[in-house]
Amino acid sequence: MNNPNSQDWLQNLIHHLRSMKSYRHVVGVRGVAAAIRGKLTKTQTPLRIDRPNIKFPFYLRMPSTDVETFEQVFIQEDYAFDVRTAPTTIVDAGANIGLASLYFANRFPGSRIIAIEPEDGNFELLERNVAPYKNITPVHGALWHENKKINLVDPHLGEWGFMTQSADDAGEKLGETRHEVQGMTIDAIMKDHGIEHIDILKMDIEGAEREIFSGPSPWLGKVDALIVELHERMKPGCNRSFYRSTNGFEDEWWRGENVYLARRRGCLMPPRRHRALASFAHAISAEAQSASAQMRASTE
Repeated sequence: MNNPNSQDWLQNLIHHLRSMKSYRHVVGVRGVAAAIRGKLTKTQTPLRIDRPNIKFPFYLRMPSTDVETFEQVFIQEDYAFDVRTAPTTIVDAGANIGLASLYFANRFPGSRIIAIEPEDGNFELLERNVAPYKNITPVHGALWHENKKINLVDPHLGEWGFMTQSADDAGEKLGETRHEVQGMTIDAIMKDHGIEHIDILKMDIEGAEREIFSGPSPWLGKVDALIVELHERMKPGCNRSFYRSTNGFEDEWWRGENVYLARRRGCLMPPRRHRALASFAHAISAEAQSASAQMRASTE
């Protein structure tokens, strides 16, 4: 007869071995050693990261979901996009420990970046990571549809999965409340930081997009491009809320887990394959319209 405890132990061992293999692939032997040390001591160990395309070193917590975030940003390059011109203003909402902001700051050193993060521990490391960059402004808060105190809740998805919820919303249980945080609207952020126009608004806010896009959003007219990870699986209604409010963007494409929406007046360009398909569709449409016009003329 199988021992349930021995089965659990074996499953945990397999899980840890797979995690170590992933860590070795992403952050090397030093990362694996730091993760093992953290597991044994039940504490997180900071790991210094030096990359040739990043001006200053930065830190990840080992073990943590910082490794997966690092992989998405710097290895899979989820934020690699084509531009017509370099963006001037970028808002990074749900900045976590600042990795996307670091990517943007090194690729576009002339841009101004506002990095917003609600969770205390993440924000502490965010401040450390972006400290050498004068063009990154860290903001401790949460993007929301109202300017008020809200709850930061933990659904136990790791350091990249904290969610926000109104303090008076008792009907939807998202997780355990960790602490209060200041909720802030895009309008308030723009006013507080003297911003009149946003070239790129990146949002990875774990379901708060449902509330942010739920009502009239006049600020959207001042945004040229959205890069958003939708969290329908975590908070039903996110997709409907988002697409209902974003009809004015001409181009849409996906990269990794993010949907890109862009206005053609702005700096972002769709990928080459997307542009080729759009040109082909335009040519087919033009031919169809020409053929239709010829048929009408022949019957008159």
